[in-house]
Amino acid sequence: MAVKKIKTYIKLNIPAGIATAAPPVGPALGQHGLPIMDFVKAFNEKTKEKQGNILPVVITVFEDRTFSFITKEPPVAEMIKKALGVEKGSGKAGKEFAGTLNKSQVEEIAKAKMPDLNAFDLEAAAKIVEGTARSMGVKIGN
Repeated sequence: MAVKKIKTYIKLNIPAGIATAAPPVGPALGQHGLPIMDFVKAFNEKTKEKQGNILPVVITVFEDRTFSFITKEPPVAEMIKKALGVEKGSGKAGKEFAGTLNKSQVEEIAKAKMPDLNAFDLEAAAKIVEGTARSMGVKIGN
C-alpha cells in the first residue's frame, strides 16, 4: 500500500452532530476540491452523541482529494460556559464577573480536556483551565 501524500490540514470549529455545507465547512473544503457532503455526513455520524457542543476538528486533505479527520474535545472556554450555564464570559475580566467555578468543576473540565492539553498531570491541566476562566472573568472558588 502506497502512502498518500498530504496536501494540507484544515482546522475548523463545528457544532457537533449538526454540521452543514454552509460556511465555514463548505468554503474551507470546496477550495481544496473535497466532497463536502461526504465530510458533513461522516462528521455528523461521528459526533451525534456530543450534540450541543462546538468541536474543533482537524481535517487532513490528501493530494488525491480524499480526506480524514480527527475531532477534539470542546474548547475550555465552551466547557466553562456550559458548567456555569452562561452565554458568554465577562466583557471586563477582573472588574466584572460572569460567575464562579469551584475546584471540582475545574478538575472535571481539566480531566475531560486532558488529551488535547499539553500538560503532564491533572494539576497542570487545572491551572490551564483556571487561567482561561480568569481571562473570561470567571472567579475560581473552593
